[in-house]
Amino acid sequence: MAMRTERVRLGTMLTPVSRRRPWKLAREVATLDQLSKGRMVLPVGLGALDDAGFAKVGEATDRKIRAQMLDEGLAILAGLWSGRPFSYEGEYYHMEEMTFLPPPVQSPRVPIWVVGAWPRKKSMRRVLRWDGLLPNKLNDDGSFAEITPADIGEMKRFIDEQRSETTPFDIIWEGRTPGEDRRKAAEIVRPWAEAGATWWMEAMWTAPNGPDDVRKRVRQGPPRIA
Repeated sequence: MAMRTERVRLGTMLTPVSRRRPWKLAREVATLDQLSKGRMVLPVGLGALDDAGFAKVGEATDRKIRAQMLDEGLAILAGLWSGRPFSYEGEYYHMEEMTFLPPPVQSPRVPIWVVGAWPRKKSMRRVLRWDGLLPNKLNDDGSFAEITPADIGEMKRFIDEQRSETTPFDIIWEGRTPGEDRRKAAEIVRPWAEAGATWWMEAMWTAPNGPDDVRKRVRQGPPRIA
């Protein structure tokens, strides 16, 4: 896709950094950014919350440990992508000094979108250090809650008030829109955009007719509110 397209952004949905070697991930993403001439985005998070068999092969399954590994992994990605000499000494990752060349096209780094669990302050503070929010909302018991445009508005206000970086920041929301009905699609998307979402991700977790459904929806193009 990087070689066959010219304008679309490319990215994963999403990458659990604690399940990857950060230096290998850094090279893979930088290569895609080079091939696409600076169109790569890296959405990241903890990944699936269930064990999914990882304990059987000796990988960390505790959410707190995986969150710490995520933080360390992101620091390594940013350091390597700087193109300057970089070393790292953390609890989970260790790197002797090296210079990572060539770096990505985008500077200071490929944009990193991070899953944030609203209103958990520690999770949201992680988001503030990077370039975008993939929002979740949690109830007091830790279960997932439905998100409304009003919730997105609250998250945006928190980000505007708390984020010290001056680099661009995106809020990403996903849903389904009817590609054959532009007006209806705009009605679905507009409340989220007005609340502060900057990206709409067309969610296609289920495609009854397989790849044909996906191709048809792609050809219909994204929803527009203007």
